[in-house]
Amino acid sequence: MMVKVCGITRREDAITAAEAGASAIGFIFYPKSPRYVAPERAAELGEGLEIWKVGIFVDEKPAEIEAVIRAARLDVAQIYGGEGPQGARIWKAFRVTGTLDASLARDAEAILLDGTNNGAQFDWSIARGVSGKVIVAGGLDASNVTAAIRVARPWGVDASSRLETAPGVKDHDKIRAFVRAALGTDGEAA
Repeated sequence: MMVKVCGITRREDAITAAEAGASAIGFIFYPKSPRYVAPERAAELGEGLEIWKVGIFVDEKPAEIEAVIRAARLDVAQIYGGEGPQGARIWKAFRVTGTLDASLARDAEAILLDGTNNGAQFDWSIARGVSGKVIVAGGLDASNVTAAIRVARPWGVDASSRLETAPGVKDHDKIRAFVRAALGTDGEAA
């Protein structure tokens, strides 16, 4: 199970996610987000951690995404709207409002399904109808990630706002509990 902790703005939160066993951390490069970080700062936050560094982009041009990938030293670009640069690992993200046309995600390594707005859940059963690697996001934490995995059967899960005490400030106990639950080491197997 790929487990991502998104919206990282502090080094101690990145370290906690890595030590807890997360597969990836996410940095938001959307300037209107309260979790926005500059590319150079993201590079510092992820420096030396043995974990995938994922950049989140909203309606950016491929050349701009490529420049940030280099500056932030990213492994993956997660894109809401638009296309990614050639040769980059791309996860296409979609806000689920009903049915989903997954053909929109051609040439993507994975498809991330998210709620209609930040922290909102969607009908996880929709994920079962999508072929390929699917990541479920939106309103996940330790209390519901096992159920989401059971219903959606995804390749990965992603959490952000429900692991925080304030936007961009992660609660380390919530990070650890989320990762344990997602990996099935908190009682019920995932």
